[in-house]
Amino acid sequence: MRIAVVGIHGAWSSEALADAVGRATGERLLVDLDRARLDLDAGALVCPDQHGNAVDLCGLDALCIKKVAKGYSPQMIDRLEMLRIPAARGVRCFSDPSLILRLVDRLACTVTLAGAGMPLPPTTITEDPAQALDALRAYGRAVLKPLFTSKARGMALIDAEALDPSELARALEGFRAQNTVMYIQKALDLRGQDLGICFLGGEYLGTYARRQQPGSITGEAGWSTSTATGGRYAPFDPPQEIIDLAQRAGALFGLDFTCVDVALTADGPFIFEVSAFGGFRGLMAARGIGVAQAFTAHALAELGR
Repeated sequence: MRIAVVGIHGAWSSEALADAVGRATGERLLVDLDRARLDLDAGALVCPDQHGNAVDLCGLDALCIKKVAKGYSPQMIDRLEMLRIPAARGVRCFSDPSLILRLVDRLACTVTLAGAGMPLPPTTITEDPAQALDALRAYGRAVLKPLFTSKARGMALIDAEALDPSELARALEGFRAQNTVMYIQKALDLRGQDLGICFLGGEYLGTYARRQQPGSITGEAGWSTSTATGGRYAPFDPPQEIIDLAQRAGALFGLDFTCVDVALTADGPFIFEVSAFGGFRGLMAARGIGVAQAFTAHALAELGR
C-alpha cells in the first residue's frame, strides 16, 4: 500500500508523520506542494518526494495531509483545490481536502461555528473603517486578527479606552493596510492559558494547555498564549462538559484529526477556532502522545475497512 504524507520538508510534524507512515508501510513518501504540477489533461498531480523523485499523487492509495504550506495564506486554498483531483480519482485522503478548505480561512471557520450556536467571543467582521471603530469602542479592548494566520502572527491588540480618537484611527489603519476585511474580536481574560483539545476519528485523544510565561510579550495584556509569543505547553485535564463542547465543534467539519482551541474564562468557555493542522507538537510536549503513530494507525484501519 502506497501512502504519501503531504507536508513540509524539514518540519517536525511532517517528518514525524512521514516516519510513522514509512515504518508502517515500508515506504516513506513526504511530498511538498510548493513544487507540485497539476496536469488536468493527464489527470496527474506530480510532486517531488524527499529525495527529489517525482510522485504522481493520483496513483497512490492514500494521502495523509499534514501541512499544505509553510504559513497560512490564500495560497493554501489553491493547493487544497489541487488535492481535490487525487481525491476525486479515488485516492483516500486523511483529511478530505474539501473539508479542510472550510478551516483555512478564519472567517469560514467562524461562520460555521456561529451557525451551529457555538460559544464565540463577541466578534465583528467588516470592511468599513467607521463600523470597525464603532466595534473597537464597544469592546474597549479588542484583538484584530488576519483571516489567514496561526500562532497569533499578525494579530494586534487595541485598547480603545487608552487611545484618543486620532490614535485609535491610526492603530486601526495600520491593521487595515494589510487586512481589507477586518476581523475584530473582544479581548478575553484568558487567565494565563487556553486549551488545545484534540480528536482523532471523532474520538477524544487528549488536551494540552498553552500557558503564558513571566515576561512573555503579551503577558500583561493577557490576550495571547501562543508559543510564538512566549507561551509554553502544559498538561491539562478539562471537565467532560468542555470535552463534549469541543467535540461538537470539531464534528462540524468532519476531519480525521483536529484540534479545537478553547478558552476557559470567568464568563464561561469560548471557542476560538478549529484547526486542521495543529496539535501534534502540543500533545507530544505536554502529554507524551505520539499523534503521528496514532494518526497512521487510524488511516490504516480506515483503509482496511
